[in-house]
Amino acid sequence: MLRIMKKYIFAFKVSPADNDPIPGGTQAFSSYPGTIFSGDDFYILSSGLVTLETTIGNSNPALWKFVQPKGSVLEWLRNIVANRLAATGKEWADIFSKYNSGTYNNQWMIVDYKHFTPGKTDIKEQLFVVLEQIPGLIVYNDKTQELLEKGYWASYNIPYYVDIFNASGCNELVEKFGPWFSLDQNPRAQIFRRNQTAVTDVDSMVRLMRYNNFKGDPLSKCEGCDPPENGENAISARSDLNPANGTYPFGALRQRPHGGTDMKMTSYGMFRDYGMIAVNGPTWDQVPPFQWSTSPYKDLMHMGHPDTWTFKPIKVSWTP
Repeated sequence: MLRIMKKYIFAFKVSPADNDPIPGGTQAFSSYPGTIFSGDDFYILSSGLVTLETTIGNSNPALWKFVQPKGSVLEWLRNIVANRLAATGKEWADIFSKYNSGTYNNQWMIVDYKHFTPGKTDIKEQLFVVLEQIPGLIVYNDKTQELLEKGYWASYNIPYYVDIFNASGCNELVEKFGPWFSLDQNPRAQIFRRNQTAVTDVDSMVRLMRYNNFKGDPLSKCEGCDPPENGENAISARSDLNPANGTYPFGALRQRPHGGTDMKMTSYGMFRDYGMIAVNGPTWDQVPPFQWSTSPYKDLMHMGHPDTWTFKPIKVSWTP
């Protein structure tokens, strides 16, 4: 939970024989001491792209045999290269996919602000222009239609694509444990679907991304849990607040050192100056603040941390 907001400006060229600068020569991102990449995977780039991802897990042990070190590059380095060299979302995906190590394969979301017009409400028209520029992507199926209708493919830490969903073993988890492991019926998806219409400005967006009212929200209840309220079932999870002596149908719902530890967001108005809103520490809007001295994890190493995490959002801006 010790983070540093960083801005890199590199005068790199596309090649030794070319004077054109790389598209992503300037980057702003949240990071940590001693690392040259984000780790949080949230980047604002001079290419006009904002790149971010959500974690998806693998529950199919049979897949690990395909992870081979020969000829592969770890995610963090492929991420750096794609961020620097890509000018479009498709280019980013093409570069990132090269030499895939097979590890840390999260669901990435690439926003290309070059195709966004402020004040223009016809999202279908704007998206169609983008789709037309990607050879082979104009296939009028359910996925294309959803993108045109919603403007994005949702990710709630669960794979969106059915083939990835099934290969990762999520279909078997749904059969065994129910909709908590499904894409659109898990608590986080339901809460987003219900609360997203309340977002009208930056402040309300921050509140949504930090939302956790597990004691009072019926969508946070857990069938088969005792107690039925569960701190994991929220936008910004607080699994540390679940009782250690509770009863839970599967491990993800138990008390554990897991949850949302920060929030970052940007907008069209902020991204042009590499600005963002950020807040560090687990959410405390509607739940008790995280405090090391009273936490069940007080014996974990936390050198340099404050005891109580009650930080408010800050606007990150940079000197010229």
